Amino acid sequence: MIPKLHFVSKAKTVALHVENIQKACSSGIEAVQLDMEHILKRDKLKLAQDVIKITSHFQTRLFIKADYKLAIEIKADGVYLDQNDASPTLVRKHLFAWQSIGATAYTLEDCQELIAKEVDYIGLGPFKISESDNNQLVALGYNGYTAITDILETETPILGFGKVTTNDVKGILETGVSGLLVSEAIRSDFSSIKEFHKLLNAGSSMEMQHKF
Repeated sequence: MIPKLHFVSKAKTVALHVENIQKACSSGIEAVQLDMEHILKRDKLKLAQDVIKITSHFQTRLFIKADYKLAIEIKADGVYLDQNDASPTLVRKHLFAWQSIGATAYTLEDCQELIAKEVDYIGLGPFKISESDNNQLVALGYNGYTAITDILETETPILGFGKVTTNDVKGILETGVSGLLVSEAIRSDFSSIKEFHKLLNAGSSMEMQHKF
């Protein structure tokens, strides 16, 4: 069961991560992805332990970005892997049976590879890009999402990411993408979580079920 809306916490300090995740959980988020790219190695375990106390209290799912060993150590709900991280096939061998794997895809071929590797959900994007983004990436937009999902016809949940706002949700759902990984829009207004949930027809009783 993969929630339709994930808050991706990308803060530059430990304190900001904790504050943002507390706010997101208080506002009803059902899944948090903890991205510790900007956090010193020595601080990561303590941060992850503090975060899982918060998410456990709110019964929110916690996915650790990249560091699957840390996800195992703190018994997070799962791990989220970018293309430069360890292979989902390798990671699966180490995780607990109940832990989930999400992974990033930028193209149809990426999606097909990840489905073959039996990931539990796919983050597909970017939906939009800004001038500061990696200019090697192509914004998929509604047309890109539609083209990919039409061919895939998969049971694996596809979650869109990349500068997504509440204004984009209706159009994204019409493409066959079924959920979202959101960072900036939520961080700038935590009350938007309720609006995202409403638009996604999501909530504690409405989740996507992954069929193995």
